[in-house]
Amino acid sequence: MIEAMNTPLLTVYGIPNCDTVKKARSWLAEHGLAYQFHDFKKQGVPAGLLPDWIESPGWEMLLNRKGTTWRKLDEATRLAVVDAASATALMLAQPSVIKRPVVVWPGQHITVGFNAENFAAHAAALAQKA
Repeated sequence: MIEAMNTPLLTVYGIPNCDTVKKARSWLAEHGLAYQFHDFKKQGVPAGLLPDWIESPGWEMLLNRKGTTWRKLDEATRLAVVDAASATALMLAQPSVIKRPVVVWPGQHITVGFNAENFAAHAAALAQKA
């Protein structure tokens, strides 16, 4: 377990009522990792960071094609998402189509979604640097 830190070293981007975001935030709290939360609904998608998210891990990973927002889009809109540029435009217009949470770890490592093993690996890397 990592000791609690006073200054957030990572940022969690998402929507507070998303179950996956809740799991990720709970995991971080249980492991004493300080973080700041960026609410897509209230604060929007940080357009300046989106290119980094698109580059790594890739727009295909970032685009949530299983969610309600995607399913509610008309077919023409869904079919128009064919590359990073079209995915970016959709994500800026419809933030809920972004798979959540997006976590920016120290060193600008970016993860999408919640996986306890993946989070543990990142936490271990943080502990080694501390």
